[in-house]
Amino acid sequence: MKVCGFTFIRNAIKYDYPVVEAITSILPLCDKFVVAVGDSEDGTRELIDKICPEKIEIVDTVWDDSLREGGKVLAVETNKAFRAIGEEYDWCFYIQGDEVVHEKYLPAIKSAMEQYLVDKRVDGLLFKYRHFYGSYDYVGTSYHWYRNEIRIVRNNKNIYSYRDAQGFRKDDDKKLKVKTIDAYVYHYGWVKDPFAMQRKQEDFNKLWHDEKWIEENVQKADKFDYSNIDSLSKFTETHPKVMLDRIARLNWKFDYDLSCNRTVFKDKIKAFFEMCGLPIGQYRNYKIIK
Repeated sequence: MKVCGFTFIRNAIKYDYPVVEAITSILPLCDKFVVAVGDSEDGTRELIDKICPEKIEIVDTVWDDSLREGGKVLAVETNKAFRAIGEEYDWCFYIQGDEVVHEKYLPAIKSAMEQYLVDKRVDGLLFKYRHFYGSYDYVGTSYHWYRNEIRIVRNNKNIYSYRDAQGFRKDDDKKLKVKTIDAYVYHYGWVKDPFAMQRKQEDFNKLWHDEKWIEENVQKADKFDYSNIDSLSKFTETHPKVMLDRIARLNWKFDYDLSCNRTVFKDKIKAFFEMCGLPIGQYRNYKIIK
């Protein structure tokens, strides 16, 4: 079994992406790793080049900043990395620049890839998610956070990154058939220096919206206000080892009073059915094979 990792990135330093930690977290499972590095302003290419030169292949790309509908450019860049993977690889392990996999899940992930290697019904493997917010001590609990996503796909070039690169589809817009695995992806996209987060909000919304929408909906400020959140819980487990140095360098403070959690009625209904084993109202860009 041969595995190739892949991702895309641009301006990782400017926007404080933990892309080094992201790649390093799954590198033990990968025989090779393809990174589509976009035209950056901040030394991102040099950052990626130093991680593991013997495994990492860089594909230099130029982003089409005119693609301002639904984050389409993110899928375009993902596909550039995916298409660069040679046919000798069986599985392709995708990770985004703000996602990290805890080392405790690596054995289960490897086992699942081996288990389903010859089962051609399986297009990919579905991961669970934890979304950190504000600091490394809190995770989002409301239902606007996505619960699952495909992060390992078969090396089938009929598969492609879908919409804003959150998931995958194949052929003529068909959902992938997947197996669930007992492993989480830790999403750190909402844990950044508040100044870097504000820059990201102002710039990255341009990938989805026009200037008028941004002017009306994105608050102009020096730093991002993390206090405007509906529902969080305290994170009491351990973070991946590759994140510990970054966490130790945290230079801002975010405390949240859990008694301030707000839960809308429809989320209470979803939670009830989820406890009964009947998840409803969740977006599913995949078909689970039982």
